[in-house]
Amino acid sequence: MAIETFHSLFARNRRNSLLLMFIFLILFVGVALLIGMVWGGGDAIFSVMLALAAAVLAFVLMMLSYFQGSSAILAVSKARRLNRSDDPQLQNVVEEIAIAGGIPPPKIYVIDDSAPNAFATGRNPKHAVVAITTGLRNKLTRDELQGVMAHEISHIRNNDILFAMLMSVMVGMLVMLCDIFLRSLWFGGGRGARRRRGSGDGQGAAQIIMMLVALILAIIAPILARVIQMAMSRQREYLADASAIELTRNPYGLIDALKKLTADKEVLEVANRATAHLYIVHPIKKFEERSSNIFDTHPPLTDRINRLKNLTI
Repeated sequence: MAIETFHSLFARNRRNSLLLMFIFLILFVGVALLIGMVWGGGDAIFSVMLALAAAVLAFVLMMLSYFQGSSAILAVSKARRLNRSDDPQLQNVVEEIAIAGGIPPPKIYVIDDSAPNAFATGRNPKHAVVAITTGLRNKLTRDELQGVMAHEISHIRNNDILFAMLMSVMVGMLVMLCDIFLRSLWFGGGRGARRRRGSGDGQGAAQIIMMLVALILAIIAPILARVIQMAMSRQREYLADASAIELTRNPYGLIDALKKLTADKEVLEVANRATAHLYIVHPIKKFEERSSNIFDTHPPLTDRINRLKNLTI
């Protein structure tokens, strides 16, 4: 593998993430417009109105997630707030990394679980949180802990927590829209079906073709959306690893921490499919062991370690 500088890796991953987000936006709007054309029997105004309604609903859900999402995640993860007097060393590590990254120190939460793991959440650097399991705190040295905290603070610094929130809501909206459309076909397809029955052969055939295209897209789009979301998540993990090295100037702290996480087989009990993508490593070990396909949220740990070994600052 060729040697990469941090800055080239940062620029490449940022470009890829923006491209993926743009592709997803086009996919979301295109699906909404096409479904609107089918439901409205080719009525362009109805199609545009449906796309706008879907966009407004997505925006409302994004705002709810923006202001309340981190609280819900911490509650589901059974995380508790850590006071400075509880662990001064951890507080110092987090503060020194935050200062190096030029952001306010995030709040620290602890999950009482022996499985080593950590994640970051929040809507922006001023309202950010890092959560760490007791297993991670007890099993890592200070340098290794510094590497993991630098990785999580890099997610905050790189606005990954915001990207993750946006993508989760948009993917959920797309899946819901396609599911409603597929279910509606069982009930006659709405006004579009009535128009097809009352139209001439040429117009009816065109609308049938449009319905078939929409049907195929409604089946494929959610799968493609998941692939895009997972690809973005993996790119962000690589970028956070590289950003952590920029902050600590010590690649071996994070490398050694990832090696320990690779060897540890404990499963994080409080994790679920909705929160698994947040953690530094996949909390469900059976997924981590086979993480090598397009539907994985995390790159293989061995691949991440090898990339860090080939990274220069």
